[in-house]
Amino acid sequence: MKLLILDRDGVINHDSDAYIKSVEEWVPIPGSIEAIAELSQAGWTVAVATNQSGIARGYYSLATLDAMHARLRELVGEKGGEVGVILYCPHGPDDGCECRKPLPGMLLAIAEHYGTGLADVWFVGDSRSDLAAAVAAGARPVLVKTGKGQGTAKGVLPEGTLQFDDLAAVAEALINPGIAP
Repeated sequence: MKLLILDRDGVINHDSDAYIKSVEEWVPIPGSIEAIAELSQAGWTVAVATNQSGIARGYYSLATLDAMHARLRELVGEKGGEVGVILYCPHGPDDGCECRKPLPGMLLAIAEHYGTGLADVWFVGDSRSDLAAAVAAGARPVLVKTGKGQGTAKGVLPEGTLQFDDLAAVAEALINPGIAP
């Protein structure tokens, strides 16, 4: 199985320090929807693992989050692709859960869902917590320079972290492996 796991905010859609609280605020990064569709068409299963503490903070409801994810699926479907399982952590940073990145819970759950290991799976994120979750889960950390990625790239990164400008560049590298860094 060719599995790719993505963070959501800052990788697929624009991020906001004020949180993405509605479907109207959920705006895809240019090229991200097409990248997911192209990966899907090339035989990749694209899953999502996203921290969504705005639920615990009362900024939006589960129904709103579900509507955002339905919109993601709809847009990718319009381009001829599919989105696999979408897992989210609805907890706040002090809730003591096992799913909130940088912990590996969501990534491990995705691997279990698909009955696969994570040793050769890329986890694409834009933050230190994403990269730490990849390492903790035994996946390959991949940084995109969208969202918080430019700032993250200025710090010390886990050994072996791959870096790309955006999700479209990740898709290009996976679909055409001769150009991967």
